[in-house]
Amino acid sequence: QVQLVESGGGLVQPGGSLRLSCAASGSIFSANVKGWYRQAPGKQRELVATITSGDSTNYADSVKGRFTISRDNAKNTAYLQMNSLKPEDTAVYYCNADLLLIATKRWADYWGQGTQVTVSS
Repeated sequence: QVQLVESGGGLVQPGGSLRLSCAASGSIFSANVKGWYRQAPGKQRELVATITSGDSTNYADSVKGRFTISRDNAKNTAYLQMNSLKPEDTAVYYCNADLLLIATKRWADYWGQGTQVTVSS
């Protein structure tokens, strides 16, 4: 079974920090996590941060300077370090990755199930 699982969410106060993880596992040769997205209640999913195969990063204006995306290819895992959190950061956070499947020897697009981040005083 192929899995892409987010973890690390929780309840934090404004100004706090949290680190999210996105781990790929199962019958894959490799994983290329492309970015993090989030969806707040009643809103559409939006892009938070991206990272390229060359480790170039890009961020939504709303999180620039506060969030950092990174990856550990050896562990097939990516991270989103979130600092100086604001109530408007409250959302379900998802990671998006291309996974090289052993079964097909092809890359396939995968989404995780999401992890809840709640920022509240």
